[in-house]
Amino acid sequence: MEIIELSETWVDQAVELWERTGLTRPWNDPQADTRKALAGTDSTILGLVHGQRLIATAMAGDDGHRGWLYYVAVDPGSQGQGCGQRIVEAAAQWLRTRGTVKVQLMVRTGNDAVTQFYEKLGYERQEVSVLGKRLVP
Repeated sequence: MEIIELSETWVDQAVELWERTGLTRPWNDPQADTRKALAGTDSTILGLVHGQRLIATAMAGDDGHRGWLYYVAVDPGSQGQGCGQRIVEAAAQWLRTRGTVKVQLMVRTGNDAVTQFYEKLGYERQEVSVLGKRLVP
């Protein structure tokens, strides 16, 4: 298995993985999110691949102040084997090489297993509230 920066040819597999792992929401277009991340110079999508099979993903982006992770997913059949840790660490390293000093991510309320996963990797709960407003109906 190796970690690569995904290209356009991996988009369909990435979106299918995100759908299978429950990351997508009807109000977000994962295809558009993917293409925007791949087109930017301050963002990427990393994939843990085995041959032509996508095992895990992490979208990483630098907003100029801190780094963010999105769409972190591991194929259900490969969970519990260290794949999540590998892809998260690779994404953090991608950010680190760009001079990013802090990485953040959001976990949906009630997703305690995922919160515990990140805590084991050294991530800490932040004393903030995330507020949002849709700019496009």
